[in-house]
Amino acid sequence: MRRILLVTFILLGLAYAEGISPSKYAKLVQKGENVALKLCDENKLFKIKSKNFHEILHQIDDIKPCIALNTRNKEALAYFLMAGQSESLTAVKGQMEVPTEVKCPVCGMFVAKYPKWAALIDVEGKKDYFDGVKDMMKFYIFDVDFPYDRSKITQIEVTDFYTLQAIDAKQAFYVIGSDVFGPMGNELIPFLTKEAAQNFMTDHSGEKIILFEEITPKLVMGLDGLEYTE
Repeated sequence: MRRILLVTFILLGLAYAEGISPSKYAKLVQKGENVALKLCDENKLFKIKSKNFHEILHQIDDIKPCIALNTRNKEALAYFLMAGQSESLTAVKGQMEVPTEVKCPVCGMFVAKYPKWAALIDVEGKKDYFDGVKDMMKFYIFDVDFPYDRSKITQIEVTDFYTLQAIDAKQAFYVIGSDVFGPMGNELIPFLTKEAAQNFMTDHSGEKIILFEEITPKLVMGLDGLEYTE
């Protein structure tokens, strides 16, 4: 399985400025990941440095990291390249270490490509990794879809949005309703401190700060624009 090296972009939530809904954005990121894996040269992808969507499109044309792409595939690739890349290729101290071959058990995407959003549930040594808190909470909440003994969970961690450090999910503060998207669209964005969450709220039009125990099935499904019925 080919491994796409991490590039140096940070997700800036630019998709909303392009008039794209969170759900469509998530689908584009998934499609872009498939394009990168199947049609592109990872060394050439690494040369794409821009943080701007339109500039990335131009660099794709100039660098030609992939075999001939149609317009839709090229745009999807650009969103993938913006989607959850770390600020640096060098892992920060305390950052979650995600095996490169691991896929999210909820959406099937490669988690290591989205270090800024990585989350973890450890069930007696069996570690499942996720490309965002939203998918992690689906795995945690919906026991019919994901059956396992929740009483045997030994660790739940999420990634602090600013520091990139792994933090205890049950102690974190989560911002919802902001203008920043994760790889799967609307997200619960975690912070170690309430002050950091409040600063993010101010900068990114956040709707509310909530705690772990306030994350309900209805809220999780609502992030995908779906209604929850028991």
